[in-house]
Amino acid sequence: MAKLLLGPLLRHVGERDATVWVETDTPCQAEVQAGAVSGHQRTFTVAGHYYALVVLTGLEPGSSTPYVVRLDGDTVWPTSDSTFPPSRIRTVDPSRPIRLLFGSCREPPRVQRRGGPELAPDVLDAYATRMIGQDHERWPDLLLLVGDQIYADDTSPAIQEFIRTRRDIRRAPHAEVADFEEYTRLYYESWGEPTVRWLLSTLPSSMIFDDHDVRDDWNTSHAWRLDMQKTDWWEERITGALMSYWIYQHLGNLSPAGLAADELYAVVRGLPDAEAVLRAFAQAADREADGAKGAMWSYRRDFGPVRLLVIDSRCGRVLAEGRRSMISDREFDWVERQVADGGFEHLVVATSMPWLLPRALHDIESWNEALCAGSRGRVLARSAEWLRRAVDLEHWAAFRQSFDRLAGLFAQVGRGEHGVSAPATICVLSGDVHHTYVSEADYEMPLESRVYQITCSPINNTIPLLMRLVFHIGWSNTVERVTRFLDRWTRVPPPPIHWHHPSGPHFGNTLALLILDGRSARVRLERAVRTEASDEREASVDLALTEDLSLTEAPRVVA
Repeated sequence: MAKLLLGPLLRHVGERDATVWVETDTPCQAEVQAGAVSGHQRTFTVAGHYYALVVLTGLEPGSSTPYVVRLDGDTVWPTSDSTFPPSRIRTVDPSRPIRLLFGSCREPPRVQRRGGPELAPDVLDAYATRMIGQDHERWPDLLLLVGDQIYADDTSPAIQEFIRTRRDIRRAPHAEVADFEEYTRLYYESWGEPTVRWLLSTLPSSMIFDDHDVRDDWNTSHAWRLDMQKTDWWEERITGALMSYWIYQHLGNLSPAGLAADELYAVVRGLPDAEAVLRAFAQAADREADGAKGAMWSYRRDFGPVRLLVIDSRCGRVLAEGRRSMISDREFDWVERQVADGGFEHLVVATSMPWLLPRALHDIESWNEALCAGSRGRVLARSAEWLRRAVDLEHWAAFRQSFDRLAGLFAQVGRGEHGVSAPATICVLSGDVHHTYVSEADYEMPLESRVYQITCSPINNTIPLLMRLVFHIGWSNTVERVTRFLDRWTRVPPPPIHWHHPSGPHFGNTLALLILDGRSARVRLERAVRTEASDEREASVDLALTEDLSLTEAPRVVA
């Protein structure tokens, strides 16, 4: 009898279709049945692992239907001993408010580092606990995970024990993961905990990677890539990272139509074992940063009047000398085409790296980029490169031409130049920086649209006290004036926009819920907290409201 190793994960859900991802322990026929609708898919094989992405079509818009998973005819989900409510497929209803839940940076659940500070509760665990007792009509339409779903460079004791059974961790990459097989164990650990497993079976999810999915500082600079390419372990590491990402995260981002049109997916399903094909694909995708044509991990989703663009701000970077950009011109052209029709009330752009940072930190990253490029000589360039890696100066501000181009695109959309009318809001959703805030962009010539950066991180991680102080100081007007002087000294032009922050910085394990209803928009920020035990109940996890902010009713700030 075939067994379910991981999943089911409910991935793409539209108005009439859905996809469900599973990993099994042997080749088999996977079936998902939701009411009268069912879908079937034979597993495909990669390096002795077996996967299926089952497509269901013919669902009713706005419906909510329990589903079961069968392998070779045997029911494997829900499990016979499950204490959770039935997993459901809730199709999109464009007439109701669209609720997008998002966050990033999630260490494995219930993993406590030796000698480290006690972690706050995993906010995914807290959110699942709420959903278990909640009317499913109030559940979000999507869970958007914007980076660091796994930590390949900071493994848990359990993963390290597994690594020791395979190789000598005294040699690089030491206790970090080294290849595809070790990557699979990270996903078992991250997605296998029962409560989160139920959540991912019930709440549709879309994903994009960030650096820790591969390694800290991944694609920070051309010099960083050259250093990595000199090692004898990096090629196997990046190959395994992108192979596993394509299987575990990327495939589920695609719609049924996107899957049907994906040539690589068709090839993989037709082979006895697709390891060699996926290895070649992963190695080619990695070479894009050196100026070669690579894969495109960015994608688009539409939820009625809401358009979601998820932009890869890691693997798609171009770092070859003289061509530094957050994404290639080809990919930026694709982004611009996705907003050309203007047929949406809200534009949501998800990118793991924040577009708008605290203003002083933005300036520091921009002048660091200029120094690294040699604006003040080679000696300072070497020191600036060291600083760039040491404190992660690698966000959109450190790719200044890309930052300006994105600001210009938002201005065109916000003036209604890409359609009949401008959207009510343009919201950039990001993570990475282990704190949460909302910033609003203030253009010199006011736009019809409100433009926001909403950053939410972490889901389950910590931040040192020193870094909390740095982020608080980063919003200081005094520090901002100092960094503006540095802009002039490093010959960095002033940014084309200003911005202020109506909320934050906030700290703790947090999720953000973006609620889009007609032309109105608001964001709710909630963090995980522990409840004290009492005579009536045991200690548990709960959610505490940090902020409930209207994005469309708040007064504008004049730049």
